[in-house]
Amino acid sequence: MDRLSIYLTLIVGSVVTGSLVVVVMALGWYSWTAIGGAAAIGFIATWPLSYLVSRRIKRDDPKWDETKVDRVEGVVPDPSAPEV
Repeated sequence: MDRLSIYLTLIVGSVVTGSLVVVVMALGWYSWTAIGGAAAIGFIATWPLSYLVSRRIKRDDPKWDETKVDRVEGVVPDPSAPEV
């Protein structure tokens, strides 16, 4: 887990959930179950997708040391420590 993915959760969540709801409505499914299902799928997919976007951003950054990820101890990062 890293802090960048926490910030990206807001952006990725709104884009994914909004896109799924628009697709459902474009297909003509106007029931609350279809819209609620699309919103639930978007909500569930938000965290893994934001983590993947975070990894991709850090992997493409030429000044980022990706090998530090292997040296992380624990699930929650230390707030005073540098970004993982």
